[in-house]
Amino acid sequence: MTKLGLKIIDLYIIRKFIGTYFYAILLIVGIAVIFDVTEKIDDFMEKGAPLKAIVFDYYMNFIPYFANLFSSLFTFIAVIFFTSKMAYNTEIISILSAGVSFRRMMFPYFISAFIIALFSFVLNSFIIPPANRVRLDFENTYIKKPYTNTERHIHKQVRPGVFIYMEAFNSYSNIGYKFSMEKFEDGVLKSKLMSDYVRWDSTKNTWTVNSYYIRTYLENGEQLISGARLDTNIYVVPTDFTQRLNVVETMNIFELNKFIAQQRLQGADTVEVFLIEKYGRFAYPFSTFILTLIGVALSSRKVRGGIGLHIGLGLAISFSYILFMRFSTMFAVSGSMDPLLAVWIPNLLFAIIALALYKLAPK
Repeated sequence: MTKLGLKIIDLYIIRKFIGTYFYAILLIVGIAVIFDVTEKIDDFMEKGAPLKAIVFDYYMNFIPYFANLFSSLFTFIAVIFFTSKMAYNTEIISILSAGVSFRRMMFPYFISAFIIALFSFVLNSFIIPPANRVRLDFENTYIKKPYTNTERHIHKQVRPGVFIYMEAFNSYSNIGYKFSMEKFEDGVLKSKLMSDYVRWDSTKNTWTVNSYYIRTYLENGEQLISGARLDTNIYVVPTDFTQRLNVVETMNIFELNKFIAQQRLQGADTVEVFLIEKYGRFAYPFSTFILTLIGVALSSRKVRGGIGLHIGLGLAISFSYILFMRFSTMFAVSGSMDPLLAVWIPNLLFAIIALALYKLAPK
């Protein structure tokens, strides 16, 4: 018995679990990197990507991103592999025969799952986002084509009661065409600025409004002011129109919450994508516990076919979980399902499967 109340068998299972988990990560990530290099080598050579940038800016940040993205899968593979091996060597039978209940045997598994889930959450919420910023900058420079804004008839609420409109925005020249800005107070229109086009002035960090007029509505009439050029603040910057959806991968959990609030204020129609990212940072680590329970319940029985059968069943269930998660999030993006429900419903469904398998597991 240790000071923490853990028995030798508990430490044995925890060591096996964590060790196999990281071994699975190294093995599968190594294969993924080889395939990724093969796929992107032409882009690296065509655009002259420096070797140092490829190694340190891209792959050193790609590896933790990929490993954490499939952390639940690696957990499941690890549980299936070493537990089925224990069952094949009759270690599970020996543990249960020694008077240790199946429920008690799950204790070190859930301790390991908690360590991995906490590790995954901290990585995904605080450590990986700044690494993703470097990785995505590399991709945008050497792999992907320059982003082109194709959005038309852009409407945004930039402040409470302040709305802007652009017929189109050119991301190369930072020019917005057919621009207008309306200000409301208590639901009443107070002023409206209209212009042929606005241009971002990077030296002044402000917008220049060209060929404009401002109509101000007063109690006893209205006032009209016009001019050829005016520097003003319209509460947005060019990057607000040129961000890819995966920009949320570069934000920690606090920055993501602030960004979602800003997008809601602006009336963005892609808020569901950002909410899925936010809720997923909590739901995906939690799935570690569910898949751990499924893995132990499946692989703790010695069956004909041995480890290979267990690993086959484990991979089928884990990939079905990932597939189901992708389907549910697609419904959320389309607006057919609440993002919170879409992210958590796979966990709820597979939690029921886990409990059913637990009931059938050898006691």
